[in-house]
Amino acid sequence: MAVPFLSSCLVLSTVWLSSLVTAQHLPHEKGCVHLPIVHSTNARLFGKRGVQLQLANRSDVAYYAQLSIGTPPQPVFVQLDTGSFELWVNPDCTTVEGADAVFCERVGQYDASKSSTAVSLGTSRTLRYGIGTANITYVTDTITLAGTGTTLQGVQFGVATATEDAFSGILGIGYGKGIATRYLNFVDQLKEQNATKVKAFSLSLGSKDAQEGVVVFGGVDTSKFAGHLTQVPIIPASQSPDGVPRFWVSMRSLAMTPPSGISKHYSGSEMPVFLDSGSTMTLLPPNLTEAIARDFGSKSEDAYGFHQIDCSLTKLNGTLDFYFDGVMIKVPYKELTREVPTNPPACFLGIMASDQFTLLGDTFLRSAYALFDLETDSIWMTQAANCGSTPAALNSVEDIQRITGLCDLSVPADNTTSSTEAFTPMTEVDQVSMTTVTSVTPIHTSTTATSPTEEVSIQSSATSISGANKLGRGNMEGILFWGPGVVIALHVLIGV
Repeated sequence: MAVPFLSSCLVLSTVWLSSLVTAQHLPHEKGCVHLPIVHSTNARLFGKRGVQLQLANRSDVAYYAQLSIGTPPQPVFVQLDTGSFELWVNPDCTTVEGADAVFCERVGQYDASKSSTAVSLGTSRTLRYGIGTANITYVTDTITLAGTGTTLQGVQFGVATATEDAFSGILGIGYGKGIATRYLNFVDQLKEQNATKVKAFSLSLGSKDAQEGVVVFGGVDTSKFAGHLTQVPIIPASQSPDGVPRFWVSMRSLAMTPPSGISKHYSGSEMPVFLDSGSTMTLLPPNLTEAIARDFGSKSEDAYGFHQIDCSLTKLNGTLDFYFDGVMIKVPYKELTREVPTNPPACFLGIMASDQFTLLGDTFLRSAYALFDLETDSIWMTQAANCGSTPAALNSVEDIQRITGLCDLSVPADNTTSSTEAFTPMTEVDQVSMTTVTSVTPIHTSTTATSPTEEVSIQSSATSISGANKLGRGNMEGILFWGPGVVIALHVLIGV
């Protein structure tokens, strides 16, 4: 039953990527935009032969949303990324191979010359990636919110003139103008043009089995969680490890709860982390990652930094528990595992070691319902659930604390942090004695304040990266690094 401060949300219906079926028109009221996000392994949407799970593929490990750009609308799929700030489209599919190339061809291309509303701004930017590059030029054009009758006018975004090893564009939904960009980004424009009443969005990636989720711009879906949301402050950029305005929060503790039910808390696990839907994996300090991996039966990482684990663990009821102020998110073993259907199947821990970054990627976010409030600089979180679809608009961010989720959870209702408990070692996997966990000081990267001036030409370059952890100094921006079968959004520097 809807509460008074919420109103029904306008819905963007899921479409088939291969046929690009026009979204159906549904009754709606203005105030929010409910946008499906799909995992590329979703055979119903991408076709059984669209993306095949192989260690060499990268496109099969991310979540994508559809936008229709231009007049008439041209549909494209872009990777949804809370860890960056800008939208760009048109990867060069000739620079990727295999299933990545097939997927790249199906995400769609935007042609400004075929749009009567496109305007070139004559400015450009170069993004360098851990593997590959993207050269973009800025344009403005309309973005149609299919199924709603709503069109955003004059939205600025990047069109790639050349890319290397990029299989999709990116929709960065982090902070925008005056904070992380010099122009109104996608989230800014939704509020500016009254498509939403608040500058906030909620994210539910859905489970691995569901292979799809939802992002509600300007609203919340009360059928994706139970109980109330807990407010967790975003760490100001000036106090964050990299000095960049992104969704940094304080993680208070990390624990493992095996099927025996007796939790073990890891020492040295209190640290700042940022929430990043553009990262498949979760990145934690090396000693902490090693301790967790050993408890999953992995004695060492492989040459690419991955910890292979026994696939039978995905059938157990254990969890890895992430504690924040006032709320705990329990991540089941299955959601934490990357499963690759080789012969025989191979499974990898969804956590990798980094001595430079601490971030919570999709292997965490699948188990959390998170509302990103850019007006009060807060992330409202609770355990994810799924009991239907009831997206609704927020009239004000002050209403968030009064929202109640409609679902029932099988996990305990008490989400508050508890004291450290004794731990019974797991019996389902071979155990190796734990390494003492010590704190790792995150890299401190300088940043330059952005100017509110519109359409300023930016020509940038990035420091080369060796592996996933070698960074220089400069202004941070979205960047991807991937090993076999994994995409990790490191959002590493772009020099200024």
